[in-house]
Amino acid sequence: MPITPFHFGPGAAIHALAPKHVSFLAFCASNVLIDIEPLYFLLTHQDPVHRFFHTYIGASLVAVATVLLFASCRWLASRVSLPNPFQWQELGLWSVTGGATAGTYSHIVLDSLMHHDITPLAPFSNANPLLQVVSLDSLHWFCLAAGAAGLCVLGIRRLLRKGNVP
Repeated sequence: MPITPFHFGPGAAIHALAPKHVSFLAFCASNVLIDIEPLYFLLTHQDPVHRFFHTYIGASLVAVATVLLFASCRWLASRVSLPNPFQWQELGLWSVTGGATAGTYSHIVLDSLMHHDITPLAPFSNANPLLQVVSLDSLHWFCLAAGAAGLCVLGIRRLLRKGNVP
């Protein structure tokens, strides 16, 4: 299933570890952008569904596209009034770059563990050395646990910052 929320769990954990350096919003956006490719191929009934953008080269281009899209939206927001959900207009370019990069590369790693049609090292190799290194259940539990841990860390930080902890 493309655009799986399981990818967001590790993103929450990475953001919790480096909140000023990794934008969770950019992490999620890059994951959604990268999965437009398999969504298209699923809808048009074409195999394989994971192609160029599910390689490290393709993922790098998606990260760059995410940063350029963000920068373009920031430029547009400086000229016209745009909605600012999640305070995206206050995000720094380096934070967005960190989030987009972490998002795309972690996406390739996670998908490489479970999808047989991924060739993450293409065009240099058609091998997928990570395929089935861990079970699908273990992978899903890892993603859920990473998300829960990330949310807990962020929640505790927020409580401490507001002085709400006795």
